Amino acid sequence: MGVLNVTPDSFSDGGRYLDTERAIDHGRALAADGADVVDVGGESSRPGAEPVAEAEELRRVVPVVEALAPVVRVSIDTVKPAVARAAVAAGATLVNDVSATLAPVAAELGAGYVVMHRQGSPVTMQVDPRYDDVVAEVIDFLVREASAARRLGIAEVWVDPGIGFGKTVDHNLSLLRHLDRLVAAGFPVLVGTSRKGFLGVLLGRSDGRDEPAPVGDRLEASLATATWAMASGAGMVRVHDVLPTVQAAKVVAA
Repeated sequence: MGVLNVTPDSFSDGGRYLDTERAIDHGRALAADGADVVDVGGESSRPGAEPVAEAEELRRVVPVVEALAPVVRVSIDTVKPAVARAAVAAGATLVNDVSATLAPVAAELGAGYVVMHRQGSPVTMQVDPRYDDVVAEVIDFLVREASAARRLGIAEVWVDPGIGFGKTVDHNLSLLRHLDRLVAAGFPVLVGTSRKGFLGVLLGRSDGRDEPAPVGDRLEASLATATWAMASGAGMVRVHDVLPTVQAAKVVAA
């Protein structure tokens, strides 16, 4: 799954693809590099991000989805029912929902559905995330929500542990370490670690620095965690750097 942020404020590439034509060109490039799905989002879900008005999100994503749908499978990364409906009408076939609230909408639309775990909202989620047992709590939540989605009639239901969404570095590492337990729950697993902050922290520590490594220096760590996820049984990884991840996937498959 290739990431296509049509936003001014995403943590990694905010503003780079806010222009519609540039976004479409990048989506085509992701497909050419080997993405099976291009995930189009018009509202940042990074820590601290503020909500975007519905009309503005629609303006950002619908033309991009419409242009890319004949070229590659498109998912819509949104928490708004109206945006999900408009994107599916424009050709998207998968609803990627960080809020875990849109299963009834996906069922109504006959689309596939990704349910993700998140503690809190983008504004609050990284303030002080706490769990008694992060692995058990995330798995229990995802199995419950995914089972409910199946009961609504959704045939294709993915689960995403929500790396970086209301989790500390140690929480993220625990979820990755025990990813096989989520895989064993029986739903296909999507994992997104690409360029995320906890990788910057780990790289900074490894270099003996107090500050995290910048986003542009996180490719190797992103590839390492994507490869770990694949080897642990994840069915899909959500990444910014499609071509090197496809190459890693081929090695894992071999």
